[in-house]
Amino acid sequence: MNIFVEILLSFLVLAGAAFTFIGSLGLYRLRDFYTRLHGPTKATTLGVGCLLVASATFFSQSGAGLSLHEILVTLFLFITAPISAHLLAKAALHRKLPALVPPPGEDCVTGIIRR
Repeated sequence: MNIFVEILLSFLVLAGAAFTFIGSLGLYRLRDFYTRLHGPTKATTLGVGCLLVASATFFSQSGAGLSLHEILVTLFLFITAPISAHLLAKAALHRKLPALVPPPGEDCVTGIIRR
């Protein structure tokens, strides 16, 4: 394997680990349900995506051909993570889960500013 590929793999693994750690830390440290949704859906998804791209690159370079398993898992992850976060947020709004900031009312939807 050439040095450029090794540097790329090292960068992807370190970036993936950093994003996954930051997302997990956000899940632990943030105070309410709505802000906790951002940790796993944003940073952790990007971190796992970086790790999967690094894995696909490594096995494509060392194996017989293109490694499609990791690419399919990455595609599935990037499609399902936002959908599941959206459904969790809608369920929390439906159950009127308390938030740090109140949800927007009808004023935001209609554009009417009340003073």
